[in-house]
Amino acid sequence: MLTILQEQHSDGTPKDLKGMAHQHKHGSELYDAKHPVELGLDLWQRLYASRAEEDNKLQEFHNNGFVNCEQESCPSIDDCYLLDSKAPDICCRKCKGCIFKGLAYASGTEWTDPEDPCRTFKCIASVVTETTMKCYTQCDDNQAAPPRPGECCPTCLGCKINGQIVSEGQEVVASIDDRCLVCQCTGNKLTCAKKTCPILQCPITKQRKDPNECCPRCTEHREFMPVTGKCIFSNKVYYDKTQFTPDRCTNCTCTNGTSICQRKTCPILECSPEYQEMDGCCPRCIISEVRSECMHNGITYSNNETWNLGPCRSCRCTSGNIRCSEMRCPPIKCRTNELLKTLPGECCPKCVESAGTCTVFGDPHFKTFDGKFFSFQGSCKYLLAADCRDHSFSIRLTNDGRDTKRSSWTKTVTLKMKDVRINLGQKMRVKVNGSRVVMPYSQGSILSIERSPEGILLKTSLGINIEWDGNNFLQVMVPATYKHKLCGLCGNYNGIGRDDLTSRDGSNHSEKEIWRFANSWKVGGPKSCSRKVDKIAVQPSCNKRKSNAYCKPLRESEVFGNCDNRLNPNNYIDSCKMDVCECPNGMCHCDSFAAYAHECQRLGVRLPDWRTATSCPLGIWRRNTTNLALSLSSNRYYGDMSVDSNNLRPYQRKQNRRRKQQLQNNQLLQHEFMTKHVPKNLLISKSPDRTPPPIH
Repeated sequence: MLTILQEQHSDGTPKDLKGMAHQHKHGSELYDAKHPVELGLDLWQRLYASRAEEDNKLQEFHNNGFVNCEQESCPSIDDCYLLDSKAPDICCRKCKGCIFKGLAYASGTEWTDPEDPCRTFKCIASVVTETTMKCYTQCDDNQAAPPRPGECCPTCLGCKINGQIVSEGQEVVASIDDRCLVCQCTGNKLTCAKKTCPILQCPITKQRKDPNECCPRCTEHREFMPVTGKCIFSNKVYYDKTQFTPDRCTNCTCTNGTSICQRKTCPILECSPEYQEMDGCCPRCIISEVRSECMHNGITYSNNETWNLGPCRSCRCTSGNIRCSEMRCPPIKCRTNELLKTLPGECCPKCVESAGTCTVFGDPHFKTFDGKFFSFQGSCKYLLAADCRDHSFSIRLTNDGRDTKRSSWTKTVTLKMKDVRINLGQKMRVKVNGSRVVMPYSQGSILSIERSPEGILLKTSLGINIEWDGNNFLQVMVPATYKHKLCGLCGNYNGIGRDDLTSRDGSNHSEKEIWRFANSWKVGGPKSCSRKVDKIAVQPSCNKRKSNAYCKPLRESEVFGNCDNRLNPNNYIDSCKMDVCECPNGMCHCDSFAAYAHECQRLGVRLPDWRTATSCPLGIWRRNTTNLALSLSSNRYYGDMSVDSNNLRPYQRKQNRRRKQQLQNNQLLQHEFMTKHVPKNLLISKSPDRTPPPIH
């Protein structure tokens, strides 16, 4: 159920609310100001559809409706239940913030009361949680210091807990039995405190608590229409200054569109969970036997003794109870060509340099080893990547114009290593030194050539791997040892994207001169080109409404598992729009979808079945693409296809003409063969008017 406030006049007609489609009549039921109103999904969809139509018009008017977003990724909204309505000129979707005492706070912001540093506040999705933190002090060397000015809790001199050293800035869960008790090392001083969990917008049924975390998280997020001055909480809307209680331990007040909630922080207990019982909103220790020793894995530890349980966890014996702490690893976002790995003997993962990756897809669009995006529609053979220092390998790319005027697609890719040449062609055909081979295949420096879920995977002893889908998607991976050694269309792999458009003579070109850069890496003679003249400096004109409709699924977060929180899809949207301008089969948009999905998977995003959702089947070159393209109009993820209802007919007529011409050629060849090789007396045709003999 999605919720919007429906405010009405006394006669039952809705009032004009900012941000809502007030021209619609939403009903005539009155409601009490002290109670929230829930509206059905169908009403919300009508309102949102109306707004979406306005957004589409705005997109066409404002240069397709999107600004140039330079950042590679957007802040995560995974745990946010209440999203701000996304405007067409905004790159990233954002979680709804808070207003507290006239000041605006972004969701996730935490602050303290200047007059009482133990009183803390945290904003999560338009809800401010107010609580009082509880301090905890157990210094390894008994060197406790009083709270510093402006701080609530005393500190331990030296960052060490249970004998384990805590790095500067690192957080530690002081007790795995109470994961809300957290310590942090700042300035070689350790401070430990416990705070209550922030109040969440989502209903209890939409919350999930990980066993290794202190607080629950929202499992879904919703986009709500703006409701000025009112509070949205758990699918309900409250008037300003209205008080409500989400649960028996929490009191909230709606203030200026933000829910201000107070919740008590439960005390820190020294007893184990088995000796605790609930006392109202918080647990308390029940009477138990006090012991001076602890037993763990058959080993006896005396009171206050510590021991380690691996690089992340350490324990202490306290009055017969075992209290174990655990290092908290901060979230890390790795840069291009980096992977998150946990090294042996270390607790937290680090970003380590991974293989350089160059991607080619669609009407060819290139993402270089250093992350530079560009498009080039030449129809010849080019040097894609090569070791220009030691000459250990080279990769050549052959493009095919496919009977178009300006577009082209990758036709074959050829890898050369010393005395070995591997050719990957259309429809999964593989040749080694000119001879076709059957997969799986391995020999010498070719470790393996085998089928993968999306095509072919080639692995070599040099560490160079190639993925090829048998149609136009290509990805080349080279080890970091080739850094600063490469050249070609995939760039020089030096970690700097701005100099990737360097031509064969060493000149660095601007994006307006991509065709000069790309043509400098042309190899082979005129016969390697599928068009006599390439009009590559001319950009094709395109119906903007058509391109927006075909590429709309890239804007739908759910189609690609909310990957837009990790990877900005704008480069892939631009590529998609270019591809649909001159598409021979009506399904060229799927190339950009596949490239985006592949990169999302490489970043660790778990993807849903995006191919079924977008009607882009695997191995599209095997399919009747005309029927697939005509079926997109009924897919809810695409835009309005009515403007393109007749666009496929010229392609159908062209295909029919080809089939007819092929049939005529076959008939002509058959006639010539019969005339040359079959005796004439056997070729005497029967008169079509001859009366057949009677049947006896």
